[in-house]
Amino acid sequence: MIKTVFWDFDGVILDSMKVRDWGFKEIFNDYERPLVDKLLDYHKENGGLSRYVKIRYFFEVLLGTSITEAGVLEYAQKFSFLMKQELTNPKNLILDSVTFIKENYDKFNFHIVSGSDQEELRFICNVLKIKKYFKSIHGSPTPKNQLVKDLLNKYNYSTDETCLIGDSVNDFEAAKSSNISFYSFNSKFLKEKKIGHYINNFSQFNF
Repeated sequence: MIKTVFWDFDGVILDSMKVRDWGFKEIFNDYERPLVDKLLDYHKENGGLSRYVKIRYFFEVLLGTSITEAGVLEYAQKFSFLMKQELTNPKNLILDSVTFIKENYDKFNFHIVSGSDQEELRFICNVLKIKKYFKSIHGSPTPKNQLVKDLLNKYNYSTDETCLIGDSVNDFEAAKSSNISFYSFNSKFLKEKKIGHYINNFSQFNF
């Protein structure tokens, strides 16, 4: 019986991927478009990874150069500024999952574990008025697998009674690393590959 749910954010609670694609294009608009497109491919394939990892990947792997921590932080702050402007519109909320959360938050322990920047994530949830439905909200730069482990330890949750709901392989790996159940949602790839217990819609869903 599931009592605790760790929720991914982007693609599960908020339809934000197109906005985040745009954000990466904006902060790297001085670079060649084919390289930025490769970054976007990496971004889409690794939805659960933080922007810090993706920015470093752009420089170290795609450009073959180095970047300081200060440099990574500067680009991350530019990205966050754009996201705070664009992602606070309620139209981006995924009603299927958000309705389930609103109707069941008092029956479960809900937490957000995301690859998004933690300060930005909390800001967006507060503006969208969904913060109250979660016991805690966590994001990068702490990796998701570590966030899961930390929450399990902090609250002494049973792994048999805890699951993670996400839309990427990174989410599945974070769940697997702590030996908790994984439910996939809003991902054609995960559904086709039969990764996790797939949720077609929350209106007909029970753990």
